[in-house]
Amino acid sequence: MRKLKAIWELMRLEHGIMIAIAILIGAYIAGKTFPNVENFILTFCTALFLEASTFALNDYYDYEIDKKNKRIDRPLVRGDLSKNSALYLFLIFFPLGILSSFFVNFTCFIIALITAIFAIFYDAVLKKIKFVGNFFIAYVMAIPFIFGEASIIVSNNFTLLISPAVTTVASIAFLSGVGREIMKDVMDFEGDKTAGVKSFPKYFGERISNFIAAFFYLMAIALSFFPFFVREYIFYYNNFYYLLFIIITDVLLLWTVLELIINKNPKFSFHRKLTLFALFIGLLGFLVGALTS
Repeated sequence: MRKLKAIWELMRLEHGIMIAIAILIGAYIAGKTFPNVENFILTFCTALFLEASTFALNDYYDYEIDKKNKRIDRPLVRGDLSKNSALYLFLIFFPLGILSSFFVNFTCFIIALITAIFAIFYDAVLKKIKFVGNFFIAYVMAIPFIFGEASIIVSNNFTLLISPAVTTVASIAFLSGVGREIMKDVMDFEGDKTAGVKSFPKYFGERISNFIAAFFYLMAIALSFFPFFVREYIFYYNNFYYLLFIIITDVLLLWTVLELIINKNPKFSFHRKLTLFALFIGLLGFLVGALTS
């Protein structure tokens, strides 16, 4: 049981589940339909396998830095799993994720392949250039919605026309993702300094970096109200079910914003978990809003 728990933590499987939900939301708000059962299974496997494998590779490369940062939440640092086991899990699940996307359609295959290649490049290279890598992680949080829209395409040709609602929810995920990653940079700054990592706090200082993270959260909060007030967002315009979920999400994000601005030593670990929960509530808001329109 301990090994299974460690594997779950290594591969962050809860993120894979959230990514799968984001894919379903992207599909539904784009075409008022979910992928068929076969495509749903394939898209779920794509999301879960690629997310899990790249997180395993991430911890493989981050092992020394995580030790310096005393990240006992990481199973490799605790010694529950070996470094090689993380590499083996990557080599097993990564090709399975790419293969799953191939059987959805060609557009999904291209999106998954490009994202996966950049994920490996991020783990191997961009981890040392965090002020660039942060935006890639935010992209990874946004792309599932676009992947979801692509999953309902019936053509075998590459086709990608992104609807306004999908663009909005992907943008919210991207902005929040940048905020979360800058928070993590500040949290890991002491260990990153010794490893020569180029990050926002290295160039701007920890306090200014917190303000920058707060700014990205505030942009996400502002954008979340557009669908409710703008008529072009058909599913969400004057949809109070959507608004209820979004208000809960934004209150939680605003709590983090105030903590980053007011407190010189925010509880980063708590607020990273809080913002992840907030984004999950926001995901549900977009799904419920579409289902109730």
